[in-house]
Amino acid sequence: MNKKELIDALSPGTDPAPFFALADKVRRDNVGDGVHVRGLIEFSNTCRRNCRYCGIRAGNPKVRRYRLTKEEILACARTAVSLNYRTVVMQSGEDPAWSPRDVIPVLEAVKKETGLAITLSIGEHSREEYKALRAAGADRFLLRFETSDRELFKALKPDSDYDRRFACLAWLKEAGFQVGSGVMAGLPGQTLESLADDILLFKKLDLDMVGIGPFIPNPDTPLAGSAGGTLDLGLRMVALTRIVTVNTHIPATTAMGTLHPQGRQRALQCGANVLMPNISPVEHRVDYSLYPGKICVSDAADKCAGCVDAMLKSLGRTRAEGYGHSLKNAPKG
Repeated sequence: MNKKELIDALSPGTDPAPFFALADKVRRDNVGDGVHVRGLIEFSNTCRRNCRYCGIRAGNPKVRRYRLTKEEILACARTAVSLNYRTVVMQSGEDPAWSPRDVIPVLEAVKKETGLAITLSIGEHSREEYKALRAAGADRFLLRFETSDRELFKALKPDSDYDRRFACLAWLKEAGFQVGSGVMAGLPGQTLESLADDILLFKKLDLDMVGIGPFIPNPDTPLAGSAGGTLDLGLRMVALTRIVTVNTHIPATTAMGTLHPQGRQRALQCGANVLMPNISPVEHRVDYSLYPGKICVSDAADKCAGCVDAMLKSLGRTRAEGYGHSLKNAPKG
């Protein structure tokens, strides 16, 4: 699809049903019916950045900050094993106390004890630090660019640099990571043109994973009171991303489920093939509030696993086998 076709498909006046059906077929033909389940470990909500949309931004004094210990992270990884998850996603703010040097012993311990695939989502670091993290056992790295619009990026992320963000994505690929990125849909000042550019950039970057979540305004941020993104727009972005990128791993994000009780199910029906249930300690989940109303913050990890399996059964889907590594270099057929 070219940019004009994408803009037309994203427009509210266009019936999305044909794109949703096509995306579901592309997903089935190229990724299969299995859904990869990744256990999410939110190990620190301390962040040095002041992104204007984010609830754990450095300038938000209302956040009760926490950091998990190495042993607590290992305990989460053991929970993942007990629930038959094959991947953990270790996510945090850009916490100076959890530098790559500090993360490396944890990676090594998790890998040695559990053999799980490990995805990191810990922000911007140097080329050499990314290489060290990869050597320590991290398999994948998520670094969302949030928007391809340079001016909008600057407005939303005042203490970040657009070019540096994309340099980091290049360094991650150079280090041998399976690389994931993504955007928010429905940001203040965002246009359908820029969303179309986002999708085309996913293709150009040849990403292994793409995460798309609707923007949900947090009342404790500078964007409080802004209009949020809609489930419809988020689903259109998921479907069109599947059509354009073909075999990229795409999660049905928690933000989708926060906007609508069937949000994640609907995403799985129009292109998504990944779920990321939270396996962090329950007592800290409410403190990792990027946006308000986040679902599943009080549910024990085993309950979340049961909900995931029930959701998949209702859709005629099953958990995928294996670690869910990138399909970008997999043989066709």
